[in-house]
Amino acid sequence: GRIVAIKGVGGFHLAVDAFNDDAVKRLRERKQRDYKPFAMMAGSIDIIRRYVRADEVVEALLTSPQSPIVLLDRNDAGQVGDWPAIAPAVAQGMATLGFMLCYAPLHYLLFAREGIGVLVMTSANISDEPLICDNDQALARLGSVADAFLNHNRAIYRQVDDSVVHIVDGRAAMLRRSRGYVPTPILMNEPCSADVFAAGADLKNTFCFVKGNQLILSEHIGDLADALVYRHYTDSVRHLQGLFEVAPTVVACDLHPGYLSTQYANSLGAERVIAVQHHWAHIASVLAEYDYPDRVIGIVADGTGYGADDAIWGCECLIASLAGFERIGHLMYYPLPGGDKAAKEPIRPILGLLKMLTGDNSYLRQYADILGRIEPDQTRLALIAQQLEKNINTVSTSSLGRLFDAAACLAGLGNYNHFEAQLPMALESVADESVKDRYTSVIEADSRGTLLLDVRKMLIELIEDLRMGAPTALVSAKFHNCLAYALLDFALQARQKYQLSTVALSGGVFCNRYLANLLITMLKENDFSVLFKQRVPANDGGIALGQAAIAAKAVQSGRV
Repeated sequence: GRIVAIKGVGGFHLAVDAFNDDAVKRLRERKQRDYKPFAMMAGSIDIIRRYVRADEVVEALLTSPQSPIVLLDRNDAGQVGDWPAIAPAVAQGMATLGFMLCYAPLHYLLFAREGIGVLVMTSANISDEPLICDNDQALARLGSVADAFLNHNRAIYRQVDDSVVHIVDGRAAMLRRSRGYVPTPILMNEPCSADVFAAGADLKNTFCFVKGNQLILSEHIGDLADALVYRHYTDSVRHLQGLFEVAPTVVACDLHPGYLSTQYANSLGAERVIAVQHHWAHIASVLAEYDYPDRVIGIVADGTGYGADDAIWGCECLIASLAGFERIGHLMYYPLPGGDKAAKEPIRPILGLLKMLTGDNSYLRQYADILGRIEPDQTRLALIAQQLEKNINTVSTSSLGRLFDAAACLAGLGNYNHFEAQLPMALESVADESVKDRYTSVIEADSRGTLLLDVRKMLIELIEDLRMGAPTALVSAKFHNCLAYALLDFALQARQKYQLSTVALSGGVFCNRYLANLLITMLKENDFSVLFKQRVPANDGGIALGQAAIAAKAVQSGRV
């Protein structure tokens, strides 16, 4: 029932008995991580199979030298045999559990002791701060968290989190690329004549260097808004730069001028700084992973990306290569009040979407029953509605991530994202995969020929289902199915116009396995070749790779 800080290879873990719900809750309280699922370590693959479904692909991953955390579907029964159940507090409301096997000698010694079955093994830090790897720092920083320390005297030269993967389309796909995989480079066919640094994004940050034909992507850094993480970022840049003897003369960064990574890139005094649109970088990261030289149909779905028109993009259909991109379609813009708060509070995208439905303030009356259940504070509701009406701190967005937040909240799965994508993950977890029905999606071209995904009919049908008391599992499945068919429609219309048959998928929404698996299957059934990231995360952890590949292409083609 106690919490122990255990030194590993890339840093310390905080460990508790995974069967002891009180101990897990106490760890959450001390670590200040109330909701995000914890990873676990087991002594053998047989023990893991008691709790989750693990085939040959999964076994090969778990027992590989890289030893990542693998997210796996729970067994229907939750366990096999007479072993205790995993504590509910480990991954409340999630349909998956994250497991890894021993990968350090100390782990093997620990699990050889009788009575140790499954341990929660989570990064030793407070909230989202950087991983702790130094003995003295661990004692100083974790003294109020851990009841005991299991140290050794081998220094950790560079702190690196555990890598996290899941299975998409029957293959391993990276969610967090760190220990075991970094700093293995991704190779380009054509070497670059200049060294390049790519600063990455601000969330799930990684950075990337280009040296010769090598794209050297860093380990997962984290959210740069945290001062300690930002300091870790700048230290890591210098460390990896020295390790590979890189001297960048060209720097790439995100188009968003307010990003801390962009400001850092501009502070380096490089000969040339290239600002790269967020969603182009997403598709470029796919092209870099596959070393694909030609244009593709790029479908990108995420929460936030600064658009070339000053709107916030988030569901885009691009025709793209490493040399350039054209935006040929997107989710119809809707107003989003509250800036960064909208990523936490789904009532904000809900109000924006409902206003798009009615065109005026009548949505407050028309959907009063729905809104009253989500936000009982009428004063707060009126304040956000006033923001929308007066266009104060309100932006236009095509974000699919915020649409997922809205759908999950409408379905009664929560009214706050305590960690990134908490509500969309809950919506995915409850979806009934046997349901083939779907809500209606419409894609039509505007006056300039841009394809617009209109979700108004879908929203009306979803709300009607909820009013009729439809099961959440049905609502979730119809929502996911609708979006998969809509994204397929983007690809079909793009192929008809541009005669391209290769589709690249990227963006954090494609960490959703239900949506990714369904869309990939349908694309293949319609004779598309599909490029889906495996070695690099589909989320913003892959942005730096795309930025670096675009900058390298610009150097190679003489445009820099």
